[in-house]
Order: sequence, then C-alpha cells, then structure tokens
Amino acid sequence: MNTLALLRAERIKLFSTRSPWWCLVLAVVVTMGLSALVAGTVTEDDIATFTPASTQFAGKFGSIIMMVMAVVAVTAEYRYGTIRVTFLALPRRTDALLAKAAVVALLAGLAGEVAAIGCWMLSVALVPGAPLALHYGRDFRVVIGSGLVYAIGAVIAVAVGLLVRHSAGAIATVMIWTLLFENLVPVIPRIGPSVQDWLPFAAGSDFLYDGQPLGIDPARQVRPPVGPWVSLAYFAAVAAVLLALAVVLARRRDA
Repeated sequence: MNTLALLRAERIKLFSTRSPWWCLVLAVVVTMGLSALVAGTVTEDDIATFTPASTQFAGKFGSIIMMVMAVVAVTAEYRYGTIRVTFLALPRRTDALLAKAAVVALLAGLAGEVAAIGCWMLSVALVPGAPLALHYGRDFRVVIGSGLVYAIGAVIAVAVGLLVRHSAGAIATVMIWTLLFENLVPVIPRIGPSVQDWLPFAAGSDFLYDGQPLGIDPARQVRPPVGPWVSLAYFAAVAAVLLALAVVLARRRDA
C-alpha cells in the first residue's frame, strides 16, 4: 500500500466517528472564545501592552483538546479491536502507525492555525487601538507558528496513546504532564527553574513567545535559554523520540 493510500485510510478511520469533529470544533471555539473574553477586558491603560502574543492567551486550552483527540484516535482502536484489522491488512505496523500520527498531527496543526488566526483577528476587531499589527518575525511566529506547536503536541499524544493503550490512563498522563507536572517543576528548590527550561511543552511555549509578555501583564514573560527555533527543534525531537519508542513497542506487543 502506497503512502497516499495509507494516509487516506487513516483519514477515513479518524473521521468515521464524531469525537474528532467535536474536538476540532471545541478547540477552535473555546480558544477563540477565551481570547475574546480577554480582549474584551482590556482597558485604556493596558492597550499599549496588548500585543499579538497576548491574543494567544488561550492557545494551550485548544492544544490540550487536540491532544485528547490524538489519544482517543489511538486508544479507541485498541478498545474496539480495529487495530488488529489494520495490522492484518498491513503487516508493516510502522507504516500504519506513522500514517496515523501524520494525519492526526495535520488535523491538530490545522486546528491550531485556525484558532490562532481567529484569536488574532477577533482581538484586532475588539481592541482596535492595540499594537496588534504583525510587523516582526516574532509577531508572525506567535500567530502562524501555533499550528506547529499543536501538531507536535498531537504527535506526543499519539505516542502516549500507543504506550498506554487505554483512553483514561493516556488522557490522564497527558493532562497531568501538561497542566500539573510542568507547572510544579519550577517550585522545586534550586534546580526547578533550570529543569523547567528543558521540559517539552515549555520549549513549545518558548518557541511561540520568546520573551514576549503573556496576557496583559508585561511582567509575565517567557525567557527561553536558547533561541525560539532551537526550542522548536528540541520540542520536535522529544516528540520524535517518544513516537519512535511507542512504535517499537507497538511492533513487539500483541494488538
């Protein structure tokens, strides 16, 4: 089976249920809705500090929703046994799993782009006096680059789904890591802040924000230890390693 046929088959399987559609809609609507709420609270005193990075305040929520979709796209096949049919039809498991990861990542990336551009456009309409024009590379990166972070996060979620193979456990792992663990690491005495700089999702944030203010508080800034594109490369490398490990284990374990 050629690559295009594999991708088409995975796309058909993915959209044969309603959950991807719901996740796609929720990721875009929730992200844009929260960003609109933030933009609606901007006062005259805050307008000068409301930048393109501020419009992406809610991007993490949409990314998590798409990661949940990515997990379910994998674990549902194990739950209902359709993964066995896939592996029988295509004994080369690696090809099937990589095609699934590619389709899920593409969908997540598309959702990220739509949500990010929508948040920016809404903010421009709601706060016309704010400096929201995309003049510099970092301005384009924080808006247009969101799709890359969504896509890489989805690949990590696919890897977790393959490793755990149970929806509840895999979703809990993703949620605890992104919402709890990476936020608690900085409070560890002495080594916490240094370790946080090299956590995968922190690296994704470093790529997007790179020292820019978050929200409307200029004191809350991301200060990455390396450049934004190095941070993205590191984030992608972590995702690639996790996916490779998950694929190797999936090839050795019974479906």
